[in-house]
Amino acid sequence: MSADRTDRPARSGRAPQMQGAVARSPFPPIASFAFLSDCHTGALVAPDGAIAWLCPPRFDAPSVFATILDRQAGYFRFGPFDVNAPSARNYEPGTNVLVTTWKTPTGWAEVRDALTILPRSEPDTTTPHTRAPADDDAGHCLVRTVTCLDGHVELELICEPVFDYGRTEADWVSTDVHCATASGAGTELRLRSDLPLGVQGGHVRARHTLRAGERAFCSLSWADDLAGPETVEEAAAQLETTVAYWRDWLADATIPDHPWREALERSALTIKGLTYMPTGATVAALTTSLPETPGGERNWDYRYNWIRDSSFTVQALHYLDLDWEADEFVEFLSGLEPNGDGSLQIMYGIDGRRDLTETTLDHLTGHRGARPVRIGNGAFAQRQNDLYGAVLDAILMHARQSQRVPRTLWPVIRSQAECATAVWREPDQGIWEARGEPQHYVSSKIMCWVALDRASKLAELVGADEDVVRWRAVADEIAADLLAEGVSGRGVLRQHYGTDALDASALLAAIYGFLAPDDERLRATVLAIADELTADGFVLRYRTEETDDGLSGREGTFLICSFWLVSALTIIGEGARAKALMEKLLRIVSPLGLLAEELDTETGQHLGNFPQAFSHLALIEAARRIIMIERLLEFV
Repeated sequence: MSADRTDRPARSGRAPQMQGAVARSPFPPIASFAFLSDCHTGALVAPDGAIAWLCPPRFDAPSVFATILDRQAGYFRFGPFDVNAPSARNYEPGTNVLVTTWKTPTGWAEVRDALTILPRSEPDTTTPHTRAPADDDAGHCLVRTVTCLDGHVELELICEPVFDYGRTEADWVSTDVHCATASGAGTELRLRSDLPLGVQGGHVRARHTLRAGERAFCSLSWADDLAGPETVEEAAAQLETTVAYWRDWLADATIPDHPWREALERSALTIKGLTYMPTGATVAALTTSLPETPGGERNWDYRYNWIRDSSFTVQALHYLDLDWEADEFVEFLSGLEPNGDGSLQIMYGIDGRRDLTETTLDHLTGHRGARPVRIGNGAFAQRQNDLYGAVLDAILMHARQSQRVPRTLWPVIRSQAECATAVWREPDQGIWEARGEPQHYVSSKIMCWVALDRASKLAELVGADEDVVRWRAVADEIAADLLAEGVSGRGVLRQHYGTDALDASALLAAIYGFLAPDDERLRATVLAIADELTADGFVLRYRTEETDDGLSGREGTFLICSFWLVSALTIIGEGARAKALMEKLLRIVSPLGLLAEELDTETGQHLGNFPQAFSHLALIEAARRIIMIERLLEFV
């Protein structure tokens, strides 16, 4: 049986059992999926070639294919019949275009998959832009081609969308033997192929034998006009245009000539692929509810923009000389609607919307039984005092790079500085969005210090002398309080006031420069985390048995925290240890170079939503620091 398909009865023309069905086929490991993107939405492709996740026309829309969350929640495969393990899967170098090579009993075939990005002459009406549109934009179409390389290959197409997160079966209408339109829950999809298509209940099937040198295609469009390629030549041309887009984009980046170049390129392509082109926002991950604890309840919707990612995003983009993307992201930040007190929410929708009310999809089985499946994210209403520092650090980096502070940003700078001044003494939910009681988290105090420190530096740039003095004084007050209450008896930064528990977020004291590299408290903190808050060398956020996060069950090691440890070790002069950990981290990336949120060190499996922008951003930051040190040493 395929590793990613519904049961065999669907082949006989009977509609598969939908809501409430028991999953009868295994879930592939999270790290086995390939990621496609058109910078409006993304898809995950399972090892057997099936589309396991797709939410058209934008990242946060309801899914039409979701077998990664329920084996009955939508399925689309185009590839060799009854062969489920490919011989090779790779990206076209420098792109997010997938190439899968298949060996069958009778021949060899190659499948190419992409969400197309094409030259655009007319405004996009499917997902309109609020920023200036680029010359190339999403085609709002999944294009797939197959070439028989040798012998002959029996090819199958099965397309079975289930709209609205697996709740609404498709109503198909066939316009001719090569085209059919599916509708449901207010969404339309048009399937085209040069294979003869047969509508059977809620799905479409086709089968054909390709011989050496022959090609076939299919496309699935959700554009307003349902446009898509109508011949294999048009399909192949659109794939080549998409390849050229990604390579041209990557050519604008400056990637160091270093053994880690491939990892940096894939991270850059992944971050770009998680960016919503119409607004410049970056989603935290492509998916919702992939579990942090196998079979557990730590399942969240990450298809939104987290403000705390801001400084890491801007840092990474400027390091790679992707200044246009950095500018777009800062523009997105500057246009967000604040709360009544001028503060920003901890997260926003990719269109800037504020209401991310959380609900559960109880009809879905969840990935390997991990429930509930959530859409929306209730943490949007939490108090998290760290975000002011993330915003102002990002703005300061961008201002230094562009050598100006735009007028539109000064009100944002002032409001975030004043909010940090007003709330830094208050407890909050912390960087990890704990659903337990609010605490005086040390990392939140650090980031409030960052907010006032960066605000004072920005005030210097614009000549606001009174603000410089006032904000600098508040930064000093925060630092004094933090060092008096936030350091344990052995000289290590605490998780929060009143406990000696460790927390990996204390590594931000090094990354943001709260303590000097030679400060003994910083060194003690970094080494304590490295030695005591790790599993097989990988870093835990905290120990769940010591922390009231409002949830049950264990969780895996957090990859972003492990990359933070690499950066922090570099900062305190432990370069050899930092590089060894970096090499270890690079060995656990997925076969296609992607990272989830967590790693289960007992099984080696990736956990959490996938691919995870924060993990890739932290990879770039850690690599940047080590490469910089290496190059400085070359000249010593």
